[in-house]
Order: sequence, then C-alpha cells, then structure tokens
Amino acid sequence: MEPTYPPFSLSRLLNTVFSPDKKETIGVLIDLPNPRDVADLAFLRQPELTIQRIAWETFYRGLKNGVATELGLELGGFYAYAITGGSNLDLPDEAWDVDGRQVSLEKDVYPNHGILLCISTYSATAPLTAFAKQYGFRGATLHGVNNIILASGLSVDYREVSREAEKLRLAMTRADAFEIDFQINGATHTLRLEIGGQEAHKSHGLCPPGAPDVANLPAGEVYYVPTSASGFFPMVYEDGTIGLMQVEDGHVTHASLIEGHPETVDAHNQKLAADPATGIIGELGFGTQRLPVSGRDIQDEKILGTLHVATGRSDHLGGDCVPDSFTDKSHATHDDILFAPFKTPKIHVSQARMYRDGKVVPVIEQYQPAAHLIAAMTGA
Repeated sequence: MEPTYPPFSLSRLLNTVFSPDKKETIGVLIDLPNPRDVADLAFLRQPELTIQRIAWETFYRGLKNGVATELGLELGGFYAYAITGGSNLDLPDEAWDVDGRQVSLEKDVYPNHGILLCISTYSATAPLTAFAKQYGFRGATLHGVNNIILASGLSVDYREVSREAEKLRLAMTRADAFEIDFQINGATHTLRLEIGGQEAHKSHGLCPPGAPDVANLPAGEVYYVPTSASGFFPMVYEDGTIGLMQVEDGHVTHASLIEGHPETVDAHNQKLAADPATGIIGELGFGTQRLPVSGRDIQDEKILGTLHVATGRSDHLGGDCVPDSFTDKSHATHDDILFAPFKTPKIHVSQARMYRDGKVVPVIEQYQPAAHLIAAMTGA
C-alpha cells in the first residue's frame, strides 16, 4: 500500500531540514535560459518554466508571506543565473535579482545568506556544496521539482527518513563490493563495484546548524563512492538508444550498441576518448523511501528497490573526481543512471548482492528489497 502524505508545508519542511536556531538570511536561486528575465518576474510569462514558477510562487512567496518570520529568518534575495546545461556543472558567478541588478554570487550572495535554496533545472549540489564549505552557509538543492514531488517527497518527515535510511546504511556499511546483474534481450551483464570496506553514506535531508552543507531534496538513499569497478552494464541514452558500457579499472572505457541509433553511441565513445574522466564510476546508490513515481530522477532514485550508478564528478560525495579532473570543464557533470522498472523497462535488474565479511548477501531482487534489507527495516 502506498503511504499517504500530509499537505505540503514550507514551514514544516524548512524547520525540519534546517532547524533554524538564530536569525539567518534565507534566499532562493533559480536558473533561467536568460537570467535577466528574473527582473520584474518576466520569466513567469513563460509557461514552460514550471520549476522556476514553483520556486517563486511556492517557496519565495511562501517565505515572504510569513514563513520566514515564523521560523525567525530574515528574507534575502531571489536570484537567477544562466542554465548550466548539465548536472552539477560549476555555476556561473553572474546572476540577476528581481530588480534587474546584476550581482556576483561569490561576492553578493553566498557570503550574505545563512541558508540558500537552489530550485533549478539541473542539479547544483556539487558546486553549492563546495561554496557552502567555503562561505559557511547551509542550503538545499531541489532541481526538477514538480507538483508530485511537492505532495510526496517534500511532504515527508525527514527525521523519519533519516532514521529509516540509517537502518539500511547499517545493513550495507563496510561492504567489500557489490555485484549487479542486468538482463536485457536475453543476455545477462554483471557490473562489480569495489567498495573497500568503507562506511556507507546516507542522503537523509537533514542539514542542522553548525555544519555548512547542502541537502539534496528529496532525500533518501544509501550511497558509496566506489574505489574501482569492472564488468558491463546497459544504459539508456536520452534519445532512447541503449548501449552496453564496458567498465575497466573504475572507468567506462567503451560503449557498444544494443539497440537504437549508432551515432549516439559513437558520440559517447568519442567523448570517452577525448575526456576519460567522463567515464569514471563516481557513485553507487540505493533508494530508501516509499514514494510515488514523479517522472524526475531526483525523487525516483530515492524509491526503495531502485538503484543508480553515476559517472563523473564525485567531490560532493567525498570522492576525488573534481572539475580539474576533466579535459574540458564543460564535461564535469555528475550523471546518475537510474535503474527502475518505470524508468528502464527493457533493462531488468535480477539481483544486486553485497560482499561483506566473507559472505554474499542479496540486497535487491527483481527491483524489490531482499530479505537482508527487509530484516533491517523491520528489526526482524
């Protein structure tokens, strides 16, 4: 049975995530094709900009209409920067405010806000995490937000999300490795990810006072930065083409066509050859929440039973793949590859298993938590 959620409350969300205990200035960042369109709210006349509309109408106007005062916060600015074009690419420094003034994010925004909400087309978690640690603010990134996410993934109690994620984190921490079996067109391909006994991390949505950091919302996953990886896994490109990724020494080294457009795979191979860091396996993540499918990976990768592998940048997760690792900084993205029945119906994950303490333990079977995770969740 799908859980029910209370009506969305901006006050409850911000109070739970940030637990404000002093007067801080809170501001909102958005991205726009033309950031000057933030002046006089001209962007609201563009109906396709649904994410940015939610940023203004639900978040900033909600703060302005009493939520900031209720939480003891000072209302800061509403700023727009140019869409970066990729997940977790570095942000431009130029931005504009609603009065049409050009500002510098590093000089005028980051140092002058205690809390920043970034509600954007592409994730800005990696660059904002670095800036949070540099300038001392806290924040949340909510890229791709839509009405389904507002009514579910942003209406949950993140204290409970944190408790549930911790149960699964403890059930999978200090693993030596994971293996994932992918089935497509009658063939099985296996990817092995080396974990090296590291402590598992959790994305749980809490960003309390005293520790500059950025929460990625909706939250709810257990994740690792693999130490290496090898094998094969299928991937669906944006145009629907499916390729088979060959992985060696922690990198995707070559893609071959399974079905679709050969030129799509050829372009990927050219990018891998020109900029090998784009193929680095930078994350393995498992969803921990029971949530409805939203059509946006930011929520859908948090659904229990799904898993995702990411390539590219990993510094915001504790890894060492940074923008300078790339030949071209415009390639310095962190790209999550989500595997779920609703996202990749032609790709079936029959099993994901953990190697730990000399044992092999299934954790996901047929896109459902296996007995080990069920026992951890229920305390059985």
